Amino acid sequence: MKVKVISRSADQYLRNTKLEIHKVFRNFDPDLHPFSDAREYTRALNAVKLEKVFAKPFLGNLDGHRDSVACIAKHPTRLSSLVSGAFDGEVRVWDIPQRLCVREFVAHNGIVRGVTYTPKGEHFITIGDDKTIKTWNSLMPQFGEEDEPVNTVLSKTVVTSLSHQKKSNIFATSGEVVQLWEANRNQPLKTYEWGVDSLHDVAFNMVEPNVFGACASDRSIILYDARDKGPLRKVIMKLRSNKIAWNPMEAFIFTCANEDYNLYTFDTRNLKKPVNVHMDHVGAVTYVDYAPTGKEFVSGSYDKTIRIFTADHGHSREIYHTKRMQRLTCVHWTLDNKFIISGSDEMNIRIWKARASEKLGPMNPRERNALRYADALKDKFASHPQIKRIGRHRHVPKHIYNAQKELHVIKKKQKRKEGNRRAHSKRGEVPYVPERAKHVIKEVH
Repeated sequence: MKVKVISRSADQYLRNTKLEIHKVFRNFDPDLHPFSDAREYTRALNAVKLEKVFAKPFLGNLDGHRDSVACIAKHPTRLSSLVSGAFDGEVRVWDIPQRLCVREFVAHNGIVRGVTYTPKGEHFITIGDDKTIKTWNSLMPQFGEEDEPVNTVLSKTVVTSLSHQKKSNIFATSGEVVQLWEANRNQPLKTYEWGVDSLHDVAFNMVEPNVFGACASDRSIILYDARDKGPLRKVIMKLRSNKIAWNPMEAFIFTCANEDYNLYTFDTRNLKKPVNVHMDHVGAVTYVDYAPTGKEFVSGSYDKTIRIFTADHGHSREIYHTKRMQRLTCVHWTLDNKFIISGSDEMNIRIWKARASEKLGPMNPRERNALRYADALKDKFASHPQIKRIGRHRHVPKHIYNAQKELHVIKKKQKRKEGNRRAHSKRGEVPYVPERAKHVIKEVH
C-alpha cells in the first residue's frame, strides 16, 4: 500500500516577524467558486446602499445679492470665476473656491436680462431692461478707479437674452427681433424677423459656431444660420419653450425646456418629432444646460428642484432640493464636469456636486479601484429588483410627491379615455399617436 503525505514548506504560510501580514491563499478564477455570483450580488447591494449613505450633494452658497438672481455666466478658461446678474440691476463677480464676491456694481436700470463672457474671457457683456448692451473688463479696476463699461450700445429694441459665439467676437441678442452684433460696432450686423412678437432666449451652437437657435413667444423654436439672410426653420410646440441648449459634442442635437413640465431633445435633421421627451418635473422648466461631455444635462424648474438627466433617458437620475430654495432662474454645469451652479428667486447662488456621492479630493489607487469595482457591480446587477429599487429611490418634498401622484392619475385617465375611444370607434378613426409626436404641432421651413 502506498501512502501520500501532505507536506508544506514553512516559507509559504509562516511569517518571519509579527509585523508582517498573514498570507491568504485565494482562487481568483470565478468559475471555480460556486458562490461567486451570490457574493458579487451582496457587494453590489452594499455598494448601492453606501451610495445613498454618502449622497450629500450640497456644497455651499454664494450669498450677497439683494434681489433675485436673474442670470449666471461661467468663465471660459478659469473654473474659479463666475459672474451673476440680479433683478435690481446689480452684477457681481465671484471667486468660487473662496466663496467671496470680489467685485460688485450696478450695471443696468432694471433687471439684468443676460450676461456672457467673450471667448478668451477678457471681457463680459451684460444686457438689461434699459435697452443697453454693455461690455465690461474682466480685470478688477485699479485702486481709485470706478467700474465703467468699456463699450455701451443702445439698442433700438428691447433685449431679453444674449449668446456669444465660441471663437469669434460676434454675439446675438433676442427681443422683438434677433440681432447679430460685433464687439467693435454700435449697429447690428444682421437682423432676423419671422412674424413673431418677441423672442425670449437665444443660444449659439457649441460645435457649429454659425448656427444658433431662439425660443419665441408663439411657442416656436427657430433655427438660424449667421451666414444666411433669414431664418432657416422652426418647429411649433403645444406650449412655450423657455430655454434652448445645444449639445457640446453633437452639433445637430439641442434640448429645450418647456412650460408643460417636460424637456424635449431634438435632432435638427428631423424636427417633426423630438428624439426624446424628458419627464419628471412638476412645474414649468425654466433653464437647461449641458455637461461638457454632452452625455448629461441639468434643468431647473418652478417646482423648486434641480434635476439631472442622462441625454438618452426619459427620466431624471437625480433630484436636488433644499427647504429654502425657491423657483430656479438659472442652472449651469461647470466646465470640469464636477459641479452644478444654480441661481434662484431667494437671492442665493448654490454650488452642488454633479454626482451626489462622489468623493472630492485626492484618492489613493486602492480606493479608486474599489470605487470602480463598486460601479461595475452596480451596472452588472442594475436590473435586479432590490438594487433597482434602492438606486431609484429619492426623498422628495411633500408638494413634489403630491404633484407627481396627481400627474400620474391625470395621465392614466387620459390613456384610459383614449383606449376606450379607440375600442368603441371604427378601425383607424382614432389613430394611435406616440408620446414623442403629441407635443409638436408642425414644422415650418
